[in-house]
Amino acid sequence: MTVLYPWLLCIGPLALLLAAAMPKALAGRRGRLRIELARVAAGVALLLSLFTLAAVAGAGALRTPPLGLADIGLGIYVDALSAMMFALVAFIGLIVIVYSRNYLDGEPRQDDFTRYLCATLAAILVVILAGNLLLFALAWLATSLCLHRLLLFYPQRRAAVLAARKKFIASRLGDACLLGAIVLAYRQFGSLDYAAIFAGARALPAGDATPWTVHGMAFLLVATALLKSAQFPLHGWIVEVMETPTPVSALLHAGIVNAGGFLVLRFSDVIAASAPSMHVLAVVGGFTAIFGSLVMLPQTSIKVSLAYSTIAQMGFMMLECGLGAFPAAMLHILAHSPYKAHAFLSSGSVIDIARASWTPSPGGRPHPARMVIAVLGVLAATAAVGALFGATVTARPGEVALGAVLVLSLILLVANGIDERPSAYVVLRAVGLALVVSVVYFVLQSGMSALLAGTVVPAHPVHGAIDLTIVVLVIASFGGVTVFQGLLPGQGPNPRWQRAYALAANGLYVNTLINRALLALQFGPQRAVAGEGGTR
Repeated sequence: MTVLYPWLLCIGPLALLLAAAMPKALAGRRGRLRIELARVAAGVALLLSLFTLAAVAGAGALRTPPLGLADIGLGIYVDALSAMMFALVAFIGLIVIVYSRNYLDGEPRQDDFTRYLCATLAAILVVILAGNLLLFALAWLATSLCLHRLLLFYPQRRAAVLAARKKFIASRLGDACLLGAIVLAYRQFGSLDYAAIFAGARALPAGDATPWTVHGMAFLLVATALLKSAQFPLHGWIVEVMETPTPVSALLHAGIVNAGGFLVLRFSDVIAASAPSMHVLAVVGGFTAIFGSLVMLPQTSIKVSLAYSTIAQMGFMMLECGLGAFPAAMLHILAHSPYKAHAFLSSGSVIDIARASWTPSPGGRPHPARMVIAVLGVLAATAAVGALFGATVTARPGEVALGAVLVLSLILLVANGIDERPSAYVVLRAVGLALVVSVVYFVLQSGMSALLAGTVVPAHPVHGAIDLTIVVLVIASFGGVTVFQGLLPGQGPNPRWQRAYALAANGLYVNTLINRALLALQFGPQRAVAGEGGTR
């Protein structure tokens, strides 16, 4: 049973591949048979994932022996991490398949879209089930290539072509890093099988005695994850894929853009052994989180705003991993992916929702001092609750940082209570709500840590001044972003705020400069500058 059951999980991706490979003549008018087979395949995968969650909870990791020479080949490895990720991808994949059936009804190339969608989902599921680095790398590459076809669904749209090209370049750089990590893994552990790599990583000496091959492998894995997860400065492609059909934007959250987080979690034993790699994760992820959070505020397009929100959330996941809060990162993936997929799929109704929920402003102008007091109040509530669960800045820095940012979102609830007519009731209610949210948050964190015990590296304390500095900067920065967001509406006439607004609305012009460089490589500098207006 232990050996055979993991192979049964391949039914889902194999059925999806069968749907993708079905001849057009057999698929029927507009590919209806292909769509129905895809729905059944995703449903079966979701059902199997639920049984798998129960199986790994009782028996631990399930794996197959490596099929190949010298532990290089194929194999399946299923534990709590992969079981949860498998269920997540199958669930979102099923929703996207059902949604796209009606969304693309009447499109001349609807059947082509369904074919590439099935192939992409199959590749993602294999990435999750893989128990050997070779199979992982092949499925990783297949995911990128299949997604590339979806990004080019409207080849006549110049922005879509440019986004696909940028994603292709970033993915190939990531593939090169992954290949280097595979070479170093085989040199260090003598195997590409997960079980051998995990056992070898856990037996590594701590501190300065860590071999250079482990540092190199960890750094290359981190680079692969950062390139996959749209981290600054190679984040622009995810903003421009809005030119593709909306189901693609939702599909990105089914193990594609968050595949970088899964990669880090999957090899957390190796990455945690390299302090420099952890610092890279924390610094790049933290900066990307701040950047995405700021840039999303002035966006006038709901989909572009959601895209920058995704960039920020991916940065958070990298930051959590860099601070050693691997269980927190997995909880973040499970919470963020369904929510953001739903946000994209329902984005067409956002105007109606906004109109239905609109209420007149009470007037007044927010005061910076009251905003700061409210921020400090909810942060103090979070710190108090965290201490009850043993989560302090020094003991579990990643969990505390994410919890602090989470409760800062409650400041918006008191925006009407901290203007010229302050309401103590509203402020106190927000602090009380912060206490409730903090309790729920830390309970969920404790539960996720228990579920992933023995699967990922447990949360560990601050290892030095660098870790502590990153945590403090993250909390302070997001406190500043919250104050900035509260004060922004009343600063329209101020020329300095107008310049800052324009700078943020254009993403610090980073994406514009990269677009110009890519167009210059293709058309030459003069034509690149002349045609730049059509790239956004």
